[in-house]
Amino acid sequence: MMPFSPGRPRPGVTFRRAFVPLLLAAISAVSLAAPALNAQPKPGPWTPLFDGRSLAGWHNYDTPGQPVAGWSVENGILIRSGAGGDLTTDKQFGNFELELDWKVEKGGNSGVIYRIDHSGEKTYVSGPEMQILDDAVHRDGQNPLTSAGANYALHAAPRGVVKGPGEWNQVRLVVHGTHVEHWLNGQKMVEYELGSADWEARRKASKFAGADRYGRATRGHIALQDHGDRVYFRNVRIRELL
Repeated sequence: MMPFSPGRPRPGVTFRRAFVPLLLAAISAVSLAAPALNAQPKPGPWTPLFDGRSLAGWHNYDTPGQPVAGWSVENGILIRSGAGGDLTTDKQFGNFELELDWKVEKGGNSGVIYRIDHSGEKTYVSGPEMQILDDAVHRDGQNPLTSAGANYALHAAPRGVVKGPGEWNQVRLVVHGTHVEHWLNGQKMVEYELGSADWEARRKASKFAGADRYGRATRGHIALQDHGDRVYFRNVRIRELL
């Protein structure tokens, strides 16, 4: 084999030196094109879901396109005032931040259900629920998995956060991709990842074990649950997360 002259590049070195900048440029281009996995969502503008005067933009889950039954507006407050079924948004939402205030009468029960895909007879067959409850009186309040602020039947809520009957509670529900956070009265109650191994284990150990569509949709309707009790809502607004 012939010895190489000092300072003379070995065969292939010139090619590698030329290839490396091209490779780095390609990696940089891909990085710029692909969204960062941990990128923070950019919130859009807030939009009222309840105008304080009417039930525009809502329908009963079972009767889309028909006049709303069982829900009324009094003095700027949205009220579950009779039988009619879950009050459901006409629009669908994917990634969003929802805020609202709620209060219940003694023993009251309701919920905020999201990403409903209409695959079942009830909203909760497909949509996870943030529980609304009078913890002190209702039997569900004895179990942290079904008490106020919980991800119903899957993730337990801490004690001592919810206010009693007749008092307003503030909700903040954040849904971004698979990540979800429940906030109640300024405190984070639970957070979870939809579809994760932990989520699936909890689902299969719950009443939703047979509901294969539960928590699967990436976009869907939002509903306020009709659980047979008089419940009050106000300041209902949403902003999409981009």
